[in-house]
Amino acid sequence: MNITFQQKEHAVKVTAILQQSSSDIKALIAESFFLEQPYFFDFTENNVEVHELNIDSNQDFDNYVQQHLHTNNTSWGIGKYGEDRLVYRNSPLFTSDGEARSVHLAYDVWLPAGSELYAPLDARVHSFQINDNYRDYGPTIILEHEISGLIFYTLYGHLSRTSLKGLAVNQTIKAGERVAWVGDITENGQWPSHVHFQIMTDMINKTGDFPGVAKPSEWEQYRSMCLDPYLLFPYKKFSK
Repeated sequence: MNITFQQKEHAVKVTAILQQSSSDIKALIAESFFLEQPYFFDFTENNVEVHELNIDSNQDFDNYVQQHLHTNNTSWGIGKYGEDRLVYRNSPLFTSDGEARSVHLAYDVWLPAGSELYAPLDARVHSFQINDNYRDYGPTIILEHEISGLIFYTLYGHLSRTSLKGLAVNQTIKAGERVAWVGDITENGQWPSHVHFQIMTDMINKTGDFPGVAKPSEWEQYRSMCLDPYLLFPYKKFSK
């Protein structure tokens, strides 16, 4: 993948405008979650636990997530952006064409199935679809945002199928309005319940889908287009 100078320049401008607009950003998740501190998952090779974790077993993976949330007395957690995940390098699903797609381009916000998700800023519905492959996004919604003439996008993956009912392309979504619900493992691409929340500054002609992990050799290119989600989910700001 080759990112043009214009794409990089646009991403820099979007980053700057989001930093300036931080006071206008609404919470992605319900305020009640911020009464607890999130647990930060580590899926890198530095965590000895994940060397034995088999993410291709739905039960093992779900047990791992739920156990760590319970042990840390919280109902939600965060999987990090830019993390080179050993669990992906250990899975044939992410290594089918040589170099593993192992660098995460988003936040995973681990939440109970059925949790409501909200728009951080005013938006319109860009596209939506069910990405129904095993370990794909499942039901997915992509919103388009515009601030001062700068356009960028947010992706919500691993949703409930109900989230797509009644949705329409170009539908207006207000900041703070409910966008979707977190799906359960039977409908969300077969993952422990969470939302994959990603910011893109260019859709590269895609609709309803966008790469959520990258090869390490492509990370520098993708990070120019997939911004740090903290820009739109500044969880520290909402902590009680």
